[in-house]
Amino acid sequence: MTMFSASIWEESSMGILQVEGINVSYGLSKVLHNVSLKVGKGELVALVGRNGVGKSTTMRAIMGITPSSSGQILWKNRPITKRASHLNARDGLGYVPEERRVFGSLTVWENLDVARRPPREGLEPWTEERVFALFPDLEHFLTRPAGLLSGGQQQMLTIARTLMGNPELILLDEPSEGVAPLIVAQIGKKIRELRDTGVSIIMAEQNLDFVLNLSDRCYVLEKGMIVYHGTAAELRDNEEVQNRYLHI
Repeated sequence: MTMFSASIWEESSMGILQVEGINVSYGLSKVLHNVSLKVGKGELVALVGRNGVGKSTTMRAIMGITPSSSGQILWKNRPITKRASHLNARDGLGYVPEERRVFGSLTVWENLDVARRPPREGLEPWTEERVFALFPDLEHFLTRPAGLLSGGQQQMLTIARTLMGNPELILLDEPSEGVAPLIVAQIGKKIRELRDTGVSIIMAEQNLDFVLNLSDRCYVLEKGMIVYHGTAAELRDNEEVQNRYLHI
């Protein structure tokens, strides 16, 4: 049974992104079941759940990489449900995949340069200088091939590369996955700083402490369905939901 908090985000705010009852299948296997969520401007929303519950598929459906078979996705109140991912990127959506997927043979600077897009009207553009202010370590490795960076450095580079496209919303898929605990804390700090610039963020994560320390609101997924929605504070206090859907 789906469980919702009584004091969740004001529904009078339509949000910058609305996902309404999407369904996604891989062949004959249905992966998402009527998933709905909303993201407000400048908000950090987390999709949280155990491995394999549909978090990454939700992100890929929003981005247009794995289109939904039904339901609707609205970006700034315009339908983008089955639009190609490169068109969504042009329109202000940025995607940071779980696998990072840096261009290993290219230098750090070349990875950033290849993603460069024109500024968006009314928004401060992301330049190399602004990216390096957020991720100063990257400036020290400008000429190093990205494939030689550590896992944490590659994660930062992937986020920085996405920012060079001047997105208004970023989809962060498992940013703490496979990263040393000390680096996880650094990445969390950078994500918080990024949110403070006004960028909207959807973050898919298994690491509950990481999620609760960063997010404004949380959606809990189980078997491809949203089973809980509330603020981070409400989820922190809800041991029943944590024990039922999040603890191994």
